This record gives sequence, structure tokens and C-alpha cells, in this order.
Amino acid sequence: MDASELGRWTRFAAKGGIGKCTALQDCIAEQAEDLMFMKDDEITVLMQVPGKADTYLGYCEGVVGNLVADAVRFHGRLKKPVLTKR
Repeated sequence: MDASELGRWTRFAAKGGIGKCTALQDCIAEQAEDLMFMKDDEITVLMQVPGKADTYLGYCEGVVGNLVADAVRFHGRLKKPVLTKR
């Protein structure tokens, strides 16, 4: 992920993303694109990863990365993402 894309995701996270979730367990990042978080951390959900039903892009403590739905509890339903042209 390049710096401009990271900046866009960070700004989207500041606006609340498409929803929030809470970590049910510690998760150590095994690959560069994975999100690391600790139990009870609040994560902002940014989008569902295309082609992977249980994987989401999330933001936690200034870091953007992938997380698996089984490791978190979602706070209600996720919003549908709205794509805008610039």
C-alpha cells in the first residue's frame, strides 16, 4: 500500500469507516498486510476484502491491515461502502 492510499484509508477511518468491531483475542500479524491487535481493542472496519467473505480491511492504533471476522465482534451491521469519484 502506497502513502497516498494509506492516507485515504486513515482519513476514512477517522470518519468511522463502515463500522466498528472489538477484538475477541490477541492477533499477531503473520504477513505484512495483516493487522495486529490485542484483545478488547476497538477496530474501525474500512471494507470487506474482495473475494474473501470473512476478511476485512481494518484500522487500529494508526495501522491499516487485514483481519479475519472470527477474531472480532462487530458492533451492529456494517454500512455499505459508497464509492465516489474525485
